[in-house]
Amino acid sequence: MTIAQIEEQLKEQFSQIDEVSFFNQKKVIEAFRENRVSTNMFAGTTGYGYDDKGRDTLCKLYADVFGAEAGIVSPLLTCGTHTISTALFGLLRPGDVLLSITGDLYDTLQDTLLGKGNGSLQDFGVKYEKIELSGDDFDFEQIQKRVKKLKPKVVFIQRSRGYSARKALSVEAIGKACQFVKKLCPNCFLVVDNCYGEFVEKTEPTQHGADVIIGSLIKNAGGGLAPTGGYIVGTAKAIDLIAKRFTCPSLGMEVGSFEMGYRIFYQGLFMAPHIVAQALKGSLLIGKVMEEKGYKTLPATNQPTSDIIRSIVIGNEEGLIKFVQTIQKFSPVDSFVTPMPWDMPGYDDQVIMAAGTFVSGASIEMSCDSPVRAPYIAYFQGALTYEHAKAVAEELNNMF
Repeated sequence: MTIAQIEEQLKEQFSQIDEVSFFNQKKVIEAFRENRVSTNMFAGTTGYGYDDKGRDTLCKLYADVFGAEAGIVSPLLTCGTHTISTALFGLLRPGDVLLSITGDLYDTLQDTLLGKGNGSLQDFGVKYEKIELSGDDFDFEQIQKRVKKLKPKVVFIQRSRGYSARKALSVEAIGKACQFVKKLCPNCFLVVDNCYGEFVEKTEPTQHGADVIIGSLIKNAGGGLAPTGGYIVGTAKAIDLIAKRFTCPSLGMEVGSFEMGYRIFYQGLFMAPHIVAQALKGSLLIGKVMEEKGYKTLPATNQPTSDIIRSIVIGNEEGLIKFVQTIQKFSPVDSFVTPMPWDMPGYDDQVIMAAGTFVSGASIEMSCDSPVRAPYIAYFQGALTYEHAKAVAEELNNMF
């Protein structure tokens, strides 16, 4: 089947993506207007950063866009793992229980949770428990039993799949779980790792009962422009506690300068709904190409999607490596580099990764990675333009 024929089959889904993008773009514009964003907010500051209007407004802007009371947005949050870790350490105290109701947290958080002698949550007396999903949904029976027994301080939900063979969770499903848990444990904090899910749907988990949502700015929310950073938004109570961990208990968000200035962070958020739509369309096209070749994809291209990741079950090591190397070959940066499996820090298995991106490691840009282990799933994500994804789709259509 030709690419043109596949595009014709996807016209209705492309139209739905455009409709969501338009809704979210209007939401972002309104937040910019309400917060009276002006060019003087783009200027950098030095030293303590007292009265940093750009920093403070950016935090408020993110909170408003995501339907939250308060926020922390900073280039000093180095990545998603650091951002999640900061939030957890801010909310949890010795003797508290952290309960994940979506199974294991992402691979790079394992040492944060369970490391020995490295300053982990376990080192500080926090107990970690988990409940596996039941298929692609929450196991409500187990949640009821464990929440009543453990009385957790934080209940954690990972929206995206990490390196597991499941679909991302929809905002509706997350909202249902939040409401269920709150009835059992009204005073706990519901924390959602929202990475890869921002602007995929019309609402975010904070609008459906989550106390805190967290993400990386080099994924969806940064719109392909933010060079680093992370965001944490949620209830005022939760954000105040996290802010006192992010800096220190006596200062919170009163300090924090960034001499380079904030323009690209504001502009990245403005661009984010459109860029996410481009990534989703590219993901659908490449997913459909691979399905036509007989490969299983998660989610299937005829199913709703709740993040920008398309899992493609290749089934063998050779094919996985070939797929990832093709993504790198068509990257705008380092296209001449040939990715190979390597011992990446924080992972138990070797990982192969294609990331020829303008911002190092930015998975809102076209990228693909996978642990080299059965069933050899390629986790494809991002694309700043649909046309870039289409060029790759043409190559894959000829190769496989």
